[in-house]
Amino acid sequence: MAGVKPFKAMAITLFPDMFPGPLGLSLAGKAIEEGIWTLETVDIRDFASDKHRTADDSPFGGGAGMVIRPDVLEAAVAASHTSGTPLIYVTPRGRLLEQSRVRTLAAGSGMSIICGRYEGIDERFLEAREVEEVSLGDFVLSGGEPAAIALIDAVVRLLPGVVSKTKSLEDESFETGLLEYPHYTRPDTWGGREVPEVLKSGHHAKIQAWRRMRSEEITRERRPDLWARYKAGSIGVKK
Repeated sequence: MAGVKPFKAMAITLFPDMFPGPLGLSLAGKAIEEGIWTLETVDIRDFASDKHRTADDSPFGGGAGMVIRPDVLEAAVAASHTSGTPLIYVTPRGRLLEQSRVRTLAAGSGMSIICGRYEGIDERFLEAREVEEVSLGDFVLSGGEPAAIALIDAVVRLLPGVVSKTKSLEDESFETGLLEYPHYTRPDTWGGREVPEVLKSGHHAKIQAWRRMRSEEITRERRPDLWARYKAGSIGVKK
C-alpha cells in the first residue's frame, strides 16, 4: 500500500525461530508480502553479557524454574522497542484480551510483545517499564510465543487491506457483543440434517432476524458473562 507506513509487530523472545510460524501463511503472510505490516524478532540472549548468553537465573526465595533477568531484558527492549507504541507482556495473570483492545491496537502504528518463558520475568522490569500485561485466557502455555502469534494474528486481520470483505469482520463473534451465528453451505442435506429454510428463502430481513436470534441464543447459553454485559449495554458498541 503505497504511501502508508506498515504496521510494525515486534516479538521479543528467547526463541525467535518460532516466528513467523503461521503468521507467514494465509492472510497474514500475504499482507506481509504486500507491505501492510512487518514482523521483526529480537533474541533476548543477544543482549546477555556473558559468553554463555545467559538470559535467566534462579528465583530469589527458592522454587522451581528460572526467571528472565531484568538487566538482559531491558537491554533487549531498549534496543528494539519503538517509543510511543504499546509494550505488551503475554501472561496468564494479565488482563483478559478483548476484541475492543484488539481494535485499538490495530488502529495504532505497531506494538512490541515480550514472550515469557519458564517462571516468567523479573517483576522489577514490569514495574520500571509499566508494561501492559495481557492474557488470552485461563490456561497456561509453555511460553509466550504461541500467545504472541495469536495476538498478532488478531490485530493484523483488522488492518486495512488484509481482509477484502470487511463486512465479514462486522459479523464476527464479539464485534456486536454476541457470539457469531451458525453457518451453513452445500449440500442442502447432509447426515440427515437440513439447512434452515430461512437461509434459502432469499428474504434478507428474515435472514438477518434469524441470525440475530441465533447469536443471542448461543451467547446466552454458552457465555452468560457476555450475555449479561450485552443486556446491560456495556459491550457491542463500536469504539
